[in-house]
Amino acid sequence: MALIVQKYGGSSIPSLDRIKTVARRIAAAHHAGHAVVVVMSAMGGATDQLLTDAQNIAAAPPPRELDALLATGEQASNALTAMALNALGAEACSFTGWQAGILTSHTHGSADIIDVHPYRVRNALDRGVIPLVAGYQGLIHGGADVTTLGRRGSDTTAVALAAALKADACEIYTDVSGVYTADPKVVPEARPLACLTHQHMREMAAGGAKVLALSSVEYAQKHGVTLHVRSSYDHCPGTIVSDEFFDVTYEQQSPTVIAITHNPHTIEITLPGRPEPAMPLHATASAVGRSTPRSYPAHTGHGNIPYDEYTATASLIGSGLCTHPETLATLRRTLTRAGIPFTPVTLTNTRITLMCPPPYLADTVRALHKAFLTQTPQPPVPRHNGQLTLQP
Repeated sequence: MALIVQKYGGSSIPSLDRIKTVARRIAAAHHAGHAVVVVMSAMGGATDQLLTDAQNIAAAPPPRELDALLATGEQASNALTAMALNALGAEACSFTGWQAGILTSHTHGSADIIDVHPYRVRNALDRGVIPLVAGYQGLIHGGADVTTLGRRGSDTTAVALAAALKADACEIYTDVSGVYTADPKVVPEARPLACLTHQHMREMAAGGAKVLALSSVEYAQKHGVTLHVRSSYDHCPGTIVSDEFFDVTYEQQSPTVIAITHNPHTIEITLPGRPEPAMPLHATASAVGRSTPRSYPAHTGHGNIPYDEYTATASLIGSGLCTHPETLATLRRTLTRAGIPFTPVTLTNTRITLMCPPPYLADTVRALHKAFLTQTPQPPVPRHNGQLTLQP
């Protein structure tokens, strides 16, 4: 049987009833003979509430204390899920991130995972116990302080554990049935994608797709971890993210667009002495705060630079996009006919990103999806060298 890491996001566990439902899914995999390691996010809305509590106490909470507070959200859902599993007759044991051996950099609030020593997790597996690990957190490498990994950091926790344990797959459970050709909330006719390469998923995450954290995809690509994005609300097959594909040729005679992504909260930066926006220095609004006056963080290497305005971006994701000029020509023609103002800002073979005013973003995404993914035949679906799913 397989060794599977399962991660459950906050949208999968907004209530105690949903925790019980998730526990039944975990128990089913365990009783089927699989070795299962579980990574839990905080319950839906819990982290936001903790942030609100902290800001009601202090306008600028000390980063160390804020991490100590925010880490408790995942610990609570983790322990509750372990209780639910034990009540189902599946022996389980909860671990904090540091008890599971997650070691990080020193940056509070956005730490990177440096190393993983999952001794206690392995020991639990050897005893037939289901280990549950609180996501989003770790311990400073060589230190004794708790850190958090940034929003949606539980994805990265799961991938890092899967790499360290040499798991057969890492299942990311959310509230959508896989990765789609666009956000179904914006484009109702968006289609689920059966398979993606790490590179394509990385480009989608960088372009604004929220289904997987960018850092988790980068970690998976670096360590060769197969990801399986699934819904915790149904048993649809979901989306496999892996480079172990065949029947796929990326040096194609024509460009292939596989998805349209968008980011509604981007900030346009202009460097001193440069009249045009500094496109590589776009940042999400959450990175700098959503109220003025604020400045672009000094870690860009350009010091505290005031930003100009909030804007939005949409991206074409695919292969051979810049090799074939008709891709950009179709993009320009589509948006010009729709009366949508835009500026291309990123042009690579795997991603074309454009900037547009926020009120036009939804229309931009819908127009591009119709032009590239509705009126044209679908690209051939890659096949995976293995099972698309390890369990029903």
